[in-house]
Amino acid sequence: MTSIGTGYDLTNSVFSPDGRNFQVEYASKAVEADGTAIGIKCAEGVVLAVEKIVSSKLLVPGANKKIQTVDRHIGVAYSGLTPDGRHLVGQGRSEADSWRTNYKVPISVSTLTDRLAGYVQAYTLYSSVRPFGVSVIVGGVDENGPHLYTIEPSGAYWGYQGAAVGKGRQAAKSELEKLDLPNISARDAVKAAAKIIYAAHDDSKDKDFELEITWISTSETKGLHQPVPKELLEEAERLAKQEDDDEEDEDMDED
Repeated sequence: MTSIGTGYDLTNSVFSPDGRNFQVEYASKAVEADGTAIGIKCAEGVVLAVEKIVSSKLLVPGANKKIQTVDRHIGVAYSGLTPDGRHLVGQGRSEADSWRTNYKVPISVSTLTDRLAGYVQAYTLYSSVRPFGVSVIVGGVDENGPHLYTIEPSGAYWGYQGAAVGKGRQAAKSELEKLDLPNISARDAVKAAAKIIYAAHDDSKDKDFELEITWISTSETKGLHQPVPKELLEEAERLAKQEDDDEEDEDMDED
């Protein structure tokens, strides 16, 4: 049996005859229409980076950030509908605060991810709500070391060495696979993240973008989630632009 034209996409509490949940698939399409977000787990911690598409020249630079802190040692980057991402950040902060209040210790990255993924999955069960139109990358450092996860609109989550979501996820994943992820340093991971975001950006279709990069590093930030220093960010962007321009020149020479 097929699901085309049968109306099974009118609510997310009903499966189609071939076992599909169309509302979740539509939510995934919202993620694919937004800028790329990546996460890199390195030897010292985690680096998060986002390609934030600038939809208007009137927007204030740095506004509407897509990488935010959930707890002091955990950050999230997301791609998709910004209000949905903000809601999940708020939920994650509530979970982290509740855990700290009850148990007097910071929440682990895996526990936070599991609770947040369960919250996302609950929004795929009832006809009175809709799935979240975001994919979330959760990165952090706890007593068990660095961790990196992604949470999909379905509520499914996986642990990764390197993760990518959004419009340029396939190109980003190809670049991530080239890295020596278990052994790369945090500073090298920042430079690699900038390079990957620029490589995944489609100049022919997309508008200008802002590059956001944060990190959680045992050596650089003492295990806290922080924006990378301005000098390092500028250096990473300069190297990424230079390499991107060199590749374009090589393509033109081949033509």
